[in-house]
Amino acid sequence: MTMRFVVRRFFELAVVLGGLAILIFVISRVLPGDPIRYALGPNASPQQIEQMRTEMGLDESLPVQFIRLVEGSIAGNFGRSTIPPFGSVGIDIATYLPASLELAFFAMILAIALGVPLGVTAALYRDRWPDQASRVLAFSGVAIPVFWLALMIQLVVAFRLGWLPALGRIGRNVAPPIDVTGFYLIDSLLAADIGLFFHCLTFLVLPALALAASPLAMIMRLVRASMLEEMGKDYVLTARANGMPRVLVVYKYMLRNAFSATLTIVGLLVGYFVGSAFIVETVFSWPGLGRYGVRALQFKDFNAIVAVTLVVGIAYAAANTVVTVLYGWLDPRLRLSERK
Repeated sequence: MTMRFVVRRFFELAVVLGGLAILIFVISRVLPGDPIRYALGPNASPQQIEQMRTEMGLDESLPVQFIRLVEGSIAGNFGRSTIPPFGSVGIDIATYLPASLELAFFAMILAIALGVPLGVTAALYRDRWPDQASRVLAFSGVAIPVFWLALMIQLVVAFRLGWLPALGRIGRNVAPPIDVTGFYLIDSLLAADIGLFFHCLTFLVLPALALAASPLAMIMRLVRASMLEEMGKDYVLTARANGMPRVLVVYKYMLRNAFSATLTIVGLLVGYFVGSAFIVETVFSWPGLGRYGVRALQFKDFNAIVAVTLVVGIAYAAANTVVTVLYGWLDPRLRLSERK
């Protein structure tokens, strides 16, 4: 992979992030309502309002406010929350973000780990019962709304059957692992506490299933279509004619070529994971960034809304940049096209 290709991708990322910062700043300034008055309540005096407006820097000119927003974003300082107890938004983001990332990563791994082999199986058994079953599963995963699926999973698996816990990230009477990464699963393994690892895993399974259902269906159908396309190509026919084992042809050659197209969709699905996490985290009371963002919207927490939107946008843009670089590594034609 050429350095020029990678540098260009990250330059595009910087441009996107700059545009995102401008867009968030403009939208946050044109939203109706005064966050200071909302935070202090109707009985606040004009002196109190002006004092808090000065402390938050909202009395300065718009260019200065934008520069402070960019500087604060780079430093991880997003100002104070506008709702009691008026804590640091940056600390709140650092507290809630690991829970959302753990949920999103686990859901993505679940979607890929199940979607890819199911898609390969559906292609190998085209128009037979595994393929028919995959079509039903794919249609259901795409058509069912995520909030309804989350509620049904919670109702049946947690409340009716009692197999897994329904709410939260860890049991009330269980101490969380020592905070090293913020990921309970990783931190429990670092502490060599296998019992705590499986305890945290039970809380993660249901929200991850609800979040992974639709991406799993899309990945499965895309892998199936890509594998069917690869089956008719000359290199597959030649390999099979020379007696190469079917498993080797399928998983070493065909799947790599088929997965390059799927990888692009995985990058786009990052936006789905982030957006749907707001719903899933609310349903399962998962203490993540999505639930924190919903609370910020409910109480019009000005700085928190800006911070959550910016962090989500950065995560989405960065994930797509990484996927583009990986796609260029899998498909050399993309790199060669930029040399022309």
